Amino acid sequence: LDDIMEAQKVLVKEMGGTLLTIAKDVKLQVEFNPARVSSYKLIGYENRVLAAQDFNDDKKDAGELGAGHTVTALYEIVPAGVKDDALPTVDPLKYRAPAAPAPEASASGELLTVKFRYKKPDETASRLLTRPLADEDRAWAQASPDFKFAASAAGFGMMLRHSKTKGSLTYDKVRAMAQEGLGQDEDGYRAEMVRLVKKAKLLDQKER
Repeated sequence: LDDIMEAQKVLVKEMGGTLLTIAKDVKLQVEFNPARVSSYKLIGYENRVLAAQDFNDDKKDAGELGAGHTVTALYEIVPAGVKDDALPTVDPLKYRAPAAPAPEASASGELLTVKFRYKKPDETASRLLTRPLADEDRAWAQASPDFKFAASAAGFGMMLRHSKTKGSLTYDKVRAMAQEGLGQDEDGYRAEMVRLVKKAKLLDQKER
């Protein structure tokens, strides 16, 4: 805890979620529509990735979800039909033809389907929720403040780790995204991240 604001955040606002578990062994699985997405990459969560077959295995432990907690996962996608030179090339298969999207996938406006599996705190068998997400084709300017801020936080993490996949991202771009996503920052947490981005840029310049 660095200061009184951090103490307020952890010990007051987030304490309820720490003490009250509403779901255990929470797992998320995202399936992209191949008719709309040719490739994808999960940003972060490298240490939380499960094998596909573990999603339905109730014996596999997973994370807990507390009251009031939210989880944000960001994916970088390449739309179907768009060439991306950064993708590794693979030789054509000799004995098997490439799988084509199912007819219903091509006709659907869905971008992806999210599967959410969880157990109630006093149960041993998991429950499954499934929700599709339609492709609304919205530009960055139409994105919500929460989305913009989440994207800036992910970008900030990539900058701090000197990620090879950060592309043309810079501290200035991260700060601009965060400022667009400030929204109604009643407690000043988002403004604090903007200040951290400024500090990180100065420290990076000193190291060079």
